[in-house]
Amino acid sequence: QVQLVESGGGLVQPGGSLRLSCAASGSMFTFFHMDWYRQAPGKERELVATISSGGSTNYADSVKARFSISRDNVKHTVYLQMNSLKPEDTAVYYCHARPNYDGNLNYWGQGTQVTVSS
Repeated sequence: QVQLVESGGGLVQPGGSLRLSCAASGSMFTFFHMDWYRQAPGKERELVATISSGGSTNYADSVKARFSISRDNVKHTVYLQMNSLKPEDTAVYYCHARPNYDGNLNYWGQGTQVTVSS
């Protein structure tokens, strides 16, 4: 069983920055595609950014040019650098892992709250 532990959330003013981290347990991290999702109150969970096991990235249109996803395969950690934050970025952010060797497996973190407010 893989455990994902997010950190780095908090309260930030509009225009500010935060970096989220998600640390994965076990030894298979290099084989995981990693995603960041978010869920705002009253809304469905949405995919924010993806980084493949090979390092390819994709972003939701709403965060392109503001957010950056990266991974450190030595530290078994994926990051989400969030710049130029807006109030509409307020949500619980979740880390998600998808092993590239088994499409039936996936893992979720517990989530970290990001609040953008003045």
